[in-house]
Amino acid sequence: MASIDGPRLAPQSGVAKQLVVFLHGLGADGNDLIELGEQWRAWLPDAAFVAPHAPDPCSNVPMGREWFPLTLTDPREFWRGVTYAAPALNAFLDQELARHALPPSKLALVGFSQGAMMALHLGLRRPTPPAAVVGYSGLLVLEDGEGPEGLMPLARTAPPILLIHGDQDDVVPAEMFFFSKDALSAAEIPCQWHLSAGLAHGIDGEGLRQGGIFLAQSFGLPYPANA
Repeated sequence: MASIDGPRLAPQSGVAKQLVVFLHGLGADGNDLIELGEQWRAWLPDAAFVAPHAPDPCSNVPMGREWFPLTLTDPREFWRGVTYAAPALNAFLDQELARHALPPSKLALVGFSQGAMMALHLGLRRPTPPAAVVGYSGLLVLEDGEGPEGLMPLARTAPPILLIHGDQDDVVPAEMFFFSKDALSAAEIPCQWHLSAGLAHGIDGEGLRQGGIFLAQSFGLPYPANA
């Protein structure tokens, strides 16, 4: 895999006390999500934001990037993909935390679509759980041949999780949202969730608001003003 880098936003206060990492979807890049940091800066004034570009060119979109190949022809490619991409992305997260002299507990992962698959996969498996994981329009990937019970050993150290999805999503159908939250529940991993009525494959204003509130509260900050 190539090296990982992407656009950043400095904390509004000037001193980073938290790190929020955005993980984009298939065929996009970090520029598509860094704008979320602009929307949340007032609520998270001490947060540094970074939106890394996935290291590999997307085979389906000439200018896009991918965390792993996805053809939807083989159900095993999801697990194969997240485990392939995890080491390089974990290393990047550690480097970004070191850049700001922050402990791993001050990390939050926010993913969209394929990026949400990565956020959930890493968030449940990092040695120190992140402060929060927000998954937009994504899927919890289970190990090949395993059901939710395979996640049970991770339940005691699971981070706070928020799943947000559109009920009209035609790329990652809402059935995958229900599967993910039910699998987490079966593994005794608590999660909050929000289903946006009428939304296709994207993030709407209410989903953005819910995500920002969740991050602020997970970092132990006051309920955001004007939320």
